[in-house]
Formats: sequence, C-alpha cells, structure tokens
Amino acid sequence: MGPPGGGGSSGARGSLQHLFLFLLFVGPFNCFASYSRATELFYSLNEGLPAGVLIGSLARDLQLPTAGGLNPASLQPPLSFTLASHGLGGQYVQLDNRSGELHTSAVEIDREALCVESSGATILGGSAAVSSSSPSPESCLLLLDVLVLPQEYFRLVKVKIAIRDVNDNAPRFPVSHIHLLVPENAPVNTRLAIEHPALDPDMGTNGVQTYRLRDNYGVFTLDVEENENGERTPYLIVMGALDRETQDEYVTVIIAEDGGTPPLVGSATLTIGISDINDNCPQFNDSQLNVTLYGNSSLGTHVATVHAVDMDLGSNAQIIYSYSQKVPQPSRDLFHLNESTGAITLSTKVDGDTPRLHRLIILGNGPGCIPAMITVLVNIIKVMMRPPEVVPRFIANEVEGVVYLKELEPINTPVAFFTIKDPDEKYKVNCYLDGDGPFRLSPYKPYNNEYLLETTKPLDFETQQLYEVSVVAWNSEGFHVKKVVKIQVLDDNDNSPVFSEQLIELSIEENNVPNAFLTKLHATDADSGERGQVSYFLGPDAPSYFALDKTTGVLTVSTQLDREEKEKYRYTVKAVDSGFPPRESIATVTITVLDKNDNSPRFINKDFSFFVPENFPGFGEIGVISVTDADAGQNGWVALSVLNGSDIFVIDTGKGVLRAKVSLDREQQSSYVLWIEAVDGGDPALSSTAKITILLLDINDNPPLVLFPQSNMSYLLVLPSTLPGSPITEVYAVDKDTGMNAVIAYSIIGRRGPRPESFRIDPKTGNITLEESLMQNDYGLYRLLVKVSDHGYPEPLHSTVMVNLFVNDTVSNESYIESLLRKEPDISVEEKQPQISIEPTHKKMESASCMPTLVALSIISLSSIAVVTGMGIYICLRKGKKHHRADENLEVQIPLNGRINLHMLEKKPVEISNI
Repeated sequence: MGPPGGGGSSGARGSLQHLFLFLLFVGPFNCFASYSRATELFYSLNEGLPAGVLIGSLARDLQLPTAGGLNPASLQPPLSFTLASHGLGGQYVQLDNRSGELHTSAVEIDREALCVESSGATILGGSAAVSSSSPSPESCLLLLDVLVLPQEYFRLVKVKIAIRDVNDNAPRFPVSHIHLLVPENAPVNTRLAIEHPALDPDMGTNGVQTYRLRDNYGVFTLDVEENENGERTPYLIVMGALDRETQDEYVTVIIAEDGGTPPLVGSATLTIGISDINDNCPQFNDSQLNVTLYGNSSLGTHVATVHAVDMDLGSNAQIIYSYSQKVPQPSRDLFHLNESTGAITLSTKVDGDTPRLHRLIILGNGPGCIPAMITVLVNIIKVMMRPPEVVPRFIANEVEGVVYLKELEPINTPVAFFTIKDPDEKYKVNCYLDGDGPFRLSPYKPYNNEYLLETTKPLDFETQQLYEVSVVAWNSEGFHVKKVVKIQVLDDNDNSPVFSEQLIELSIEENNVPNAFLTKLHATDADSGERGQVSYFLGPDAPSYFALDKTTGVLTVSTQLDREEKEKYRYTVKAVDSGFPPRESIATVTITVLDKNDNSPRFINKDFSFFVPENFPGFGEIGVISVTDADAGQNGWVALSVLNGSDIFVIDTGKGVLRAKVSLDREQQSSYVLWIEAVDGGDPALSSTAKITILLLDINDNPPLVLFPQSNMSYLLVLPSTLPGSPITEVYAVDKDTGMNAVIAYSIIGRRGPRPESFRIDPKTGNITLEESLMQNDYGLYRLLVKVSDHGYPEPLHSTVMVNLFVNDTVSNESYIESLLRKEPDISVEEKQPQISIEPTHKKMESASCMPTLVALSIISLSSIAVVTGMGIYICLRKGKKHHRADENLEVQIPLNGRINLHMLEKKPVEISNI
C-alpha cells in the first residue's frame, strides 16, 4: 500500500518483501546493524497551515544521494520513501516517495484537537529543521515512521513533527453568568476566587493572561494568581466598604484577555451579591402609645399593636416582643402580648378593682442587639352598665365576617338573623340598619328581639361589588352598639361583550403585503374573571383569507386584495366571553379596498380600422376609440393623444372621437396608419397604445383625363387605301378614382366629314377603326367628337376630345388644313351610352396602386354594404351641388349643346402614320 503522498513502485514493494524475509532469517545476528540504521528527524511547524507547505526534505536532512547527485553511469535504483504506517499523523502530511519531501496535506492541523487525541500538552520549540535534541515529553507531536529504500540505503526514519501553537482561540468562560457572594462586612483587600475562570485551548502566551472588570463601581478590582501548573485564576478584591442595606447587588462584566497578537477576549456577566450580616437592630417609630379602653369591653378586645423595624434580612431581622421587667404582674395578666406580632389584647374581665391606668413597657428584641423600647399607656374608662349585645347568625355564605351573595339573586333574599339583647336585662333595646344599599332590617315575627336582614332588589356586580352596612342597637339609656356587616357581591355571567363600534369601517390599499394588519378589534365585558375574558371570531360570511386572532383581536388579511376584482367587503365578527353559558355580541366590518394605479388603460381592440369617404369634411367624426381603465378616480382617468400624424388628425380626449383637421383626398393618400396613446392620471402614469388604420373610400370626384390625343387641333393623315377594320388611332384616358369610378367608356357623340360614319370607336379600349372602304368622294377632313365617361355613382363624370382625321394621299398644304381646324365645326351631338363590360382601363401601374382599395371595397360590400351605401347617399345628397359645380370646372370638354369654339383649344398638329 502506497503512502498518501504518492504510491511506491512494484519493484520497491518486492524489494521490501525480500528485505523482510532476509531480516527474519538473519534477524538475531543482525539486530545491532538494524538499529544502527535507525534515524530520528525532528521538525516543527505552526498549526492551521494550508496544504502544500514544505515541512522538510528527508533526503537532504539524511544526507542521502539524490538523482541529481548520482553518477549517470551508475546502475543503482533511485531512492524510495514510504510511510510505514498510516496512523493519526499520516492524514496531516503528504510524502513524495521520490524526493522525500514532506508537505502539509489538505487536512488542516488543529493543535488543540490533535493534542487532545495524542494526550499532548505543550509544543516543541525550534524552527522547521532537523533537531539533534529530543523533544519535551509534553510536546504536541506528530509521529511518523518512514522507510527508505532500496536496500543499499535502507533505514527506518522516526519523524517527529512538533506543532507550534497560534492564537486561533479566544478565551471562553464555561458559564455565561457568574454569581459571587460577598459578606457586607468583608474588610478591604478581601480576596475571593472566581470559581469559573476562562478557558483558552491555546498555550503559553496565547492562553489567558489577564482579567478585568468593565465597571468596578469603585469598590472592586481583579487580581490573577498562577499556580505551579501554570493555571491562572482570577480573584475579586474588595477595595471599599460594603453595605447591603444601601446596595445589595452589583452587576458587571468580567473580561478575559489572552497574550496573542492581536489579543483575543471573552466575557461573562458577573453578579456580585452582598450577603447580610446582623448589623442593624430593631427600632420603634414611636416611643409612646396612648390607648383608651372601656371597662365593659369583652375578652379578646384588641387594645393596640406595637411594630418595630429591623433593616436586616432573614433571621437577622427576626423580632420578638416582650414585656419589660418593670411591668407589674397585674398588668401582664390583664393584657396579653403576642410576641410575634406585637398585638395587645384584653385577657381578663375589667372589674371595679382593676386599676384605671396601666403603663406597659414593651421591648423589641433582635439577635445580638440591645432591645428597642416603647411605652403603651392604657386608660380604662369605667362603665356603670353594659351595652346591648348584637349576635349575628348568617344565612348566606360567610367567611371571616364577609357575606357573599350572587348578583341577580331574587328580591327578599335572606342574609342573616340578628338577635338583640340587653346583658343586664333592665333596658329596652331597639335596632336599625345604618348604611347604603338594597337591604332592609325588619323584626322577625313572632319572636322578640329577632331581626332579619334581607335584600330589597337584585344586586348588580357591575354597579357595586362591596356593601358595608351596620346593625345598630341602642337601649333606653342611649347606649349604642354597632355590628358591621360586609356584603361582597359575586359576579355572574350576565353581561355580553360590547364592541366599541358596532360598524367597523376600514380601508386598505390594494396590492397589500400578505398578512397585512387591518385593525385591532376591542370589546369589553363588564363581568369579572373568566366571564369577562373576551375571544374574537370571524362570522360565517367572512372570506377565508381574512384572519382574526382570538386573543388579541388583531384582524389581518393573508393575501393581496385587488380593487378591480372586489372593492367592498362586508362581514360579521363575534366577541364571545368565557362564561357558562357563553354570551356573545356581533359587529359588522366593512373594508374598502383603495385604488392604486396598477392597471394600464386598455383599448377594446388592439387595432382599429375606419373606412372614410374621401373629401370627408374637416373635423368630421371619423370614428370613436374606445378605451377603459379598471382603476378608479384619477387613476382611471384616461387622456388620448395621437403619436404620429398630429398635424392632420386630432382626437377628443373625453369622448375618444377621432377627427381630421382637413378634408382628405384619396388620390393624394389612400390610407393612414396612426398610433394612439392612452395615458391614465395615476402617479406614476401608465399608458398603452393602439394602432389605427384609416382607409379612404373613393368617391367620383375626378373626370377622366384624356392623355391622347393631346390637343383638339392635332390631326392624323389617313390614306384612302386603308383597309376596312384597320385601326386608325386611339383615344387614351385615365381616371384617378378607383373601382367603378375609374371604369372608362369611349363613344363618338359628334361627327363631321364626307362620310363620317366610316369610323367607329371601341367603347372599351378607345381604338378608332375604319368601318368601310374609302372612296374618291370620301376625301377630306373628318372631325369626331369623342366622349370619355366614367361609371361613377351617383353621377358619372366625363371629358370630351376632338379627333381630327384627314383622308388624303398626302398632306400638301398644312396651312389649309390648319385653317379648317380653326373653324368651328357644326357638329350635332348624339347622346348614346356605350355598351361595354365594366372594367377599369388603367394601366398596370394604376391598378396595382388601387388593389388595396378594391380589396377593402370587396370586404365592405360583403359585410356592411348597407352602412356604406347609406353613407354614400348621405354624402352625395349633401354635397351634390358643390361637386356638380366642381365637376363642371374639372371637365376638359367641349359643350355638347352648342357650337364648338375650336379657337379656344390648343393648336398642336400631330402627325401619325396609318397603323
């Protein structure tokens, strides 16, 4: 088995086995040689070092040849170092089996723990090097046996590692509170050992060195004594006079400090109790007491009580009262003195021979003290006749002169019988009841001198608990005797708990922390004892997440409340007393959950789409943006604003109405995308946004625009040889509108020429073709008035253009043709609608730009055709005249019902070859 620092080779183990067999055989003869090869190495190091710290090099310290010092030609095997055993010390070191270097392992060395295990007490001094001297037997040592191989260098090395102490432990008292008792008469410099000194596992100067007091009160100090074993014991020294009667206890902190650098300290509470000694004697507050006693007083009548005070404690304060020897025996016989309480009572009857004045000298005796003295003067007043006697016989429960009655006892509840009599049987005796309360004293028939004390109405403990009445008897001579009766009313559970408020109105902000405090309920019960102890409970209608402490009445809510989920809570609570049977009362709790701005404004849709006809009037209502906020009050107030396009659009914050500041033209822009922001009124404010898409619906507000021919004064040469069906030219027009408003139809509404019906126009494409062959008689100028009309609703718009065709073989005189063109043609207008399929005639680029609008129109016609139609009719009826006038100004046309002023048109000839 290899050492912790690294495994040995199989060759080394084989050599070791052979060596053991060899020693077994020649052991008796080679014993001396083996011991001569044994060696001891001594090292020392601090405790608590990390892994990998070099302890020492066995090869170097044993002066063994290493690999660097061997002859390269040598065939000797390398050295091998092996731990012979893996005891306690092996876990703390790592041995390199090649170099022989000894290092600390990952297991930290704790000297205090290690010395306990190895029964060590002190640490071997010296540096981490080889020592020639033996360590002290009290050292804290790690013992290792190392085998050095091969056989040529074999030896058993005893390695001893002394562990040096570091100051890694603070002093610690075995108990946290130390009690010490000091007699109050302890003289100055009295020394008392503190039986629980501090312990420090460290050794030497790192152990406990000094003690001190945090507060010595000016009468204490500490000293330290060291015994022959080096143990230090603290002693408390009295530095001033002590007096238990002035201060009977001193509480301070004792601090133990070691000698390390830096020093470490430990502390404990030190309570110094001052024990009593008999240094005080009894004392009377008065020196004389004057007492008057009637001569007819009965036996046992209390005369007086004397009381002395001793400031000491326990047996030192015990006082025994006695008569002085100066008190004559007759006085001693007449008055009895209680030696423990100092009470003086009448012990014999007073007769005519009894002296009228008695001087009683009483001593207060304390242990080891001179007695204190007080004089009691008793003056006896002679009475010629005896007073009446009042003898009670209690019916209700009576203990030591106190009668106990339950409240709510019925009227006329008997309390006691009283017998009134005259001891001398000479005088008439009467009696009456003196004192306040629901009681009466009446004669009890048919007996004489018998009276019954009873109640006159139910008693109420909560109104009054104790009554004191007196039964007074007097005789005909005016002699009065009073018998005092105390009546204690016993409580009954006749009162229910009463809440301070029957309606408890509370409020709490939503999103509260769990187990939030709401209020502390308070109910009182006028009953006493357990009957007045109130417990609190939630009513059956209380939600489960409310909790009520039955003892304290603290009302809490265990979960977060959400005002948007529920704003008001209303439930009952009960207050129940502990009587039998218990009584209860009910109060109502209302809780209003206050709003916090925890909800952002919320649009009813994430995206809004509005379809608006173009030319919609400025500031007209485009649509309503609906937004809500679940919060209340200012937190739920929402302001709307347009984030983009605010120069064109505006929104009504209060109503959410979206408006355009100007009239919108679809031909300029067919759709708008807006972002609307909703901001609430909370602090901090919360917001949200919504996307608004505005699609402009086309209305027929643009007449077709003729792009070719470009002028009414242009003309085209048509050769007579042109075949019928051949295309001559075309009329090309576009319409900026979309849909039906952009579907264009072409028609010839006016003709002039030799045979004007020879030409026709395609109503769909605008192509003009030759219908019949041209004859010699058909030469000349042909003028065709072409009407270009859209299919808009409710009224189509149109433009007109003059197509000039000159049938001839050549153009020999252009000025002549131009003169003909300048003349106003006399053309009759033919109103005939072209019969074509309705299809837009825009080029691809125009249809592509109108495609979104056509899709939108298809959707509208399927889903809300009635709404769109109604809106269109309304707009057209409202704007009919205005648009009609505008259309007349927009149309580029020649009046149909009148003569055509060709001079007003641009004169621009166009030469077009026959196509």
